[in-house]
Amino acid sequence: MLALATRFLREPVSLRLAEEFLTVPVDTIDRCVADVCACAQHLGISATPEIVERIARERLLAIVNSAPPPRGLR
Repeated sequence: MLALATRFLREPVSLRLAEEFLTVPVDTIDRCVADVCACAQHLGISATPEIVERIARERLLAIVNSAPPPRGLR
């Protein structure tokens, strides 16, 4: 039952983030959201959609901002 509830929490968050992070593969976004949910659950934090989305967005921003520049611009 908890897995089902977690899935319903993750899907809308993943969809919103996928619309925002067009250069990040959808699988990566889904995995990031699932990891945030698991971490919150492990820490005993209530994983509301707002909290999950905020933390996942920060992680995805770190991924995007840490990507090396394209080779042609060097």
